[in-house]
Amino acid sequence: MRIATKWQDSWSSIAPEAGTRRTRRVVVNGEDFEVVRMGSGDPLVVIPGMAGGWRLCQPLLRRLAKHHEVISYDLRGERPCGAGPLGATRTPHVELGWHAADLAGLIERLGLERPSVLGVSFGGAVALELAVDHPRMIDSLVVHGIESKFRATTAAGIVRHVLERYALPTNSPFINQFLNLLYAKKPEPGPQADQVVERIWRTPQTVMAARLGQLEHFDVTDRLWRVDVPTLVLAGARDVIVPASRQKRLAMEISGARFESIENAGHIAFVTHADAVARQVVAHVQRVKTAV
Repeated sequence: MRIATKWQDSWSSIAPEAGTRRTRRVVVNGEDFEVVRMGSGDPLVVIPGMAGGWRLCQPLLRRLAKHHEVISYDLRGERPCGAGPLGATRTPHVELGWHAADLAGLIERLGLERPSVLGVSFGGAVALELAVDHPRMIDSLVVHGIESKFRATTAAGIVRHVLERYALPTNSPFINQFLNLLYAKKPEPGPQADQVVERIWRTPQTVMAARLGQLEHFDVTDRLWRVDVPTLVLAGARDVIVPASRQKRLAMEISGARFESIENAGHIAFVTHADAVARQVVAHVQRVKTAV
């Protein structure tokens, strides 16, 4: 749970305080990734969700950085390049396992030695893929807003169909109505709700559609026995995308895993209830460290 010696000096000189952040570009598996780092302490890698990249996770990253060396990044396909009929994108469809391979490559490239890993929403699926394919690479695991086999709702299927076929403005009433499902209740108008929409729409809509398709094929049910690290499954108690009951079942399927829920929170508790999520994550990692 530390940064390799050869990287310590360069990292510590970049961002020594929790309130500051620095980004750098790292090439892994032929892809150019934007990586952000903040805080100090034992490393914690945070995998963002389906859209919005690490910037959507900023409320949580800042809180975690008070206790950890927090490293996050934009998933493959997040950086737009080139124009198409449905918006800008530079990356064709890839399987979800590619994201896990990218993460493994980033951990190795950054010189991280068995970091803790937190994945939220789509990032939770990436974290589970990493944990079953590379169980010796991480020290502890937290997943939030995911289940072992994703079950797409009718609404998600309709959204994917629209994203694949129609060029939409960032203020599309149809899609923004779907985004309301990410909350426990319809969000109050204001800066936070506006920021969530703005950051989600930074991700090209073709990429969002492709990731929804990847989730439809996501299933690690028969591989969960490979997860060999202390695991916390964290759910928003009022999540309507992946109900808390199904996330609790995931915890029961992983040997020794714990389940916790965040009261009155929806699918993006990492934004709306960042303090509560951070407390759970920090406590989990601390328990793991104490038990060693």
